[in-house]
Amino acid sequence: MSTNKIYFYTKVLSVIGILLAVYLLVEQIFRPVFAPCNINSLVNCNAVISGSVSKTLGLSTPLYGLIGYIVILFASIYQRKKLLLVMATFGLLFCLWIAYQELFLLHVACPVCIGCQVVMILVFIFGLILNKSKNK
Repeated sequence: MSTNKIYFYTKVLSVIGILLAVYLLVEQIFRPVFAPCNINSLVNCNAVISGSVSKTLGLSTPLYGLIGYIVILFASIYQRKKLLLVMATFGLLFCLWIAYQELFLLHVACPVCIGCQVVMILVFIFGLILNKSKNK
C-alpha cells in the first residue's frame, strides 16, 4: 500500500473520530432526550459520559478525543508521520484506559466509544506502517 493511500485512509479515519468525539461531547453537554446510544443498562453511552470517565484531569474526556483526532488529521494532511504516530500511540493508550474503565469499573459498553477505539487502533497501525516506510 502506498504512503499516499495510508495518509488518505488516516484522514478519513480521523474525520470519523472527530465526528464520534463531537457526538459524545454534544451528548455530554446537552443531554438530549433522544439518545440512540443508550440501549440498555449494559450498552449505554450515558453511563460513560456522565460517570467517572466523563472527565480526565478536570476536562471533558470527549474533548481530549476531539483534540487528538484533529491533531491526527493535520498530521495526515501535512504528512508528519512521527507526530501521527505519537498522537496515535497516546490515543491508543488513552482509549485502552477508557475501555478498561468502561468494562471493568462501570460494567457498560459504549458503542460510540468502541467506535473511537477501533478508529484509533487503525490509525495506530497506519502510523506504524508509515514510520517503517522510508518515504518522508
